[in-house]
Parts: sequence; C-alpha cells; structure tokens
Amino acid sequence: MAGRMQAVSARQAVEARLRGGSADVPGLVVQGLLLLSLLVLLGILLVLLTDIAVRAIPVFAERGPDVIASSLSARPANAGMAQGIVGSLLLMLFVVVIALPLGIGAAVYLEEYASDTRSTRFIRTNIRNLAGVPAIVYGLLGLSIFVTLLGMGRSLVAGGLTLAVLVLPIVVITTSEALRAVPTSIREAAFGVGATRWETVRSHVLPYAAPGILTGTILSLARAFGETAPLIMVGAVVGTFNSTDPLRMLTGSYTSLPTIVYNWSKEPQDEFRALTAATILVLLVVILLVNGTAIFLRNRYDRKW
Repeated sequence: MAGRMQAVSARQAVEARLRGGSADVPGLVVQGLLLLSLLVLLGILLVLLTDIAVRAIPVFAERGPDVIASSLSARPANAGMAQGIVGSLLLMLFVVVIALPLGIGAAVYLEEYASDTRSTRFIRTNIRNLAGVPAIVYGLLGLSIFVTLLGMGRSLVAGGLTLAVLVLPIVVITTSEALRAVPTSIREAAFGVGATRWETVRSHVLPYAAPGILTGTILSLARAFGETAPLIMVGAVVGTFNSTDPLRMLTGSYTSLPTIVYNWSKEPQDEFRALTAATILVLLVVILLVNGTAIFLRNRYDRKW
C-alpha cells in the first residue's frame, strides 16, 4: 500500500511539473552556452574556409586543371599537385590492403570467437587506448621500426605501413561496434537450425554488420588521407616521384597532398601560398566527399531492429 501511495505521489509531482513548474534556469544557461560555443566554432570554421577559397579560386581560374595535373617544381608557375595525389592514393592502397583486412579480422575474432576473459578485456582496452594516441607517436614508431630497424628507408612502403598501423585500432573499434549492433537473436536463430559459428558469422552477422563496417572503414581512410605528422617523420616532406618504375616508386622518395601543403606553406613566395590554399581546397574536397559517402552509405543501408 505504501509503495502504491509513493507511485501516485511521484506521478502527481511529474504531472504538476509538466503543467507549469518553474523554468529550469541552470539548464537554459547551459543550453545557451553550448549553442554559443557551436556558433563561435562554426564562425571560425567559416572564416578559415572563406580565406582558403579566396586564395585558391584565382589559382584555378588562372591555371585551370593544369595545377592538378602538373608535377612538383621549384617555380610556382609550373608547380602542381599531381605527384601528391598519386602518392596519397598509393598510401591509401597500403591502408586498404593491410589495415582493413587485419582490423576487420581482429574485430570479428574479438567479438565472435574470443571468450570474455581478463586478457580479452585487456586487449580491447589497449586497442581503444591506441586509437587515441597522437599521430606523431605513430610517426616515431614508423621511423624506428620500418625506416631504421627493418631498413626500408624513407620510402613510400614505410609511409604506407605507418599509416596502416595508425588506422588499425580505428578499424577494429568501428568494426566491433558494427558487430555488436547485430541482435543476438540472429545468432541464436542460426545456431538453432544447426549452423556452425563460422556459417553464422559469414552468412548472418557480417552481412547485417556490413553497412557499419563499410562506414567505419571509409572514415578510417579519410583519417589516413589527411595525416601529415607521421609522413613527415618517415620522409615524405621533400620527396618526389622521379621515376615511372613501380619498384623505384615504392622504394624511393615520395610525397603526398598533406606534405605538399606543409612544404609549400614554408615557401616565402606569395605564389606558393596561393598554391598551398589550392592544395588545401582539393584536400578538403576529397575528405568531404569521402565523409559524405560514409554518411550516405550509413543512411542508405542502416537497419532498424
């Protein structure tokens, strides 16, 4: 009886609050401050984007596609970003071939096969910690292991492996979250009709988790595409592709779009500063397209359980 009276009084208190209680002044203040911080952040971003666009548009208006198709040069009138685009694409190839299969495989094992033991929880915790490590630390790791210890030198292979290691924890985390989003009832139904664990994972879990996995991997590629600090540590600042031989291209000097931005921004000529803005604009467009693709795929294939 006492419990019933307490429930009735609680309901009456909620109804009275909804009908016309006093305003939540602290909550409104916090909400206003959060909105103000959002507006300030958007204003700063708009100013930066406008400044980049104002500097970059005249370059494209004057030179057109030539600024994208031309190779690196000491003369700003002839310099272009073609080698940086090729270098970034080759680096992304390393990420796709190495980081994505290893990350997805590790996540599938941890979520579908590994028991919930202390060592498994320790591994999961360390993977999440590794995802928050600054990129420059991975650059130092690549410098000490791939460049020095394994003797790869300051080559594109070392840079690609460094980026693959950088995004590997992110791929594992996003894939794990996508696998956890699949209802347990789907696994139980598969086991109920006699499917093995691998058949359940292959035919039921992975197809349902595929949209989330794909979105996470695309965002990981976008993260790797815009990284500069690790590549600076493994020698992509002043490197160029001086040969069409694929072997020499992989083992020799190289560059990428972010490192071109870093290198040109240090040049004293105003023409190079305009080229820096143009390269930043191209880099932003590529990253926005990649993120937009991830958002589209998430909304297109999102499942409601």
